[in-house]
Amino acid sequence: MTDPEPEAPADGRTARRDRNREAVLDAVLDLFEDGAIAPAPAEVAERSGVSLRSVYRYFDDMDALVRAAIARNLARMGPFFDLEAPGEGPLDDRIDRTVAARLRLYDGIAPMARAAVARAPQNKIIDERLQETRLLLRRQVEEMFRPELAVLDADGAHEVVAIVDVLLELDAIDHLRRYRRMAAPEAQRVLARAVAAVFATA
Repeated sequence: MTDPEPEAPADGRTARRDRNREAVLDAVLDLFEDGAIAPAPAEVAERSGVSLRSVYRYFDDMDALVRAAIARNLARMGPFFDLEAPGEGPLDDRIDRTVAARLRLYDGIAPMARAAVARAPQNKIIDERLQETRLLLRRQVEEMFRPELAVLDADGAHEVVAIVDVLLELDAIDHLRRYRRMAAPEAQRVLARAVAAVFATA
């Protein structure tokens, strides 16, 4: 009886394809970081070290590539969307925790968020993902400040959530960090003071 044939080695081409695909996605995220909201395929190929032909082989078009890059970054940043003990503890502590979490999230996803906002009007899937993220952050506000909202009538609670939601939007943080050139500690103080004022006058 002859010895059985040895098992075939893992498909190196598949592994290489996966590595190249990840390199392409990372290149898109790097270009977002550099301020390129709509990078060209040739830029992605050059940054990733993958041929332009391969870029098109992995992704049907740039919108598909951007969607995949956004999904990759959101998966990486998942823990930054979480807030511990929502609704628990003194109001000032909850404000500080919420603002600090938003600043950490901003540091992680701001370049990707700018690209998503730019492409959303032309891409339904990107727009849906953007709206899902905004809804998640709004519900986070509702959960974190549930004790204060519970004593307001429906209209009052709705208005407070809307104001805090706007104050802590990534666009608002972007304005403070990029255009007002505030360091993170200063931006945190400004935002915490603004949110505290909302609840003081609610």
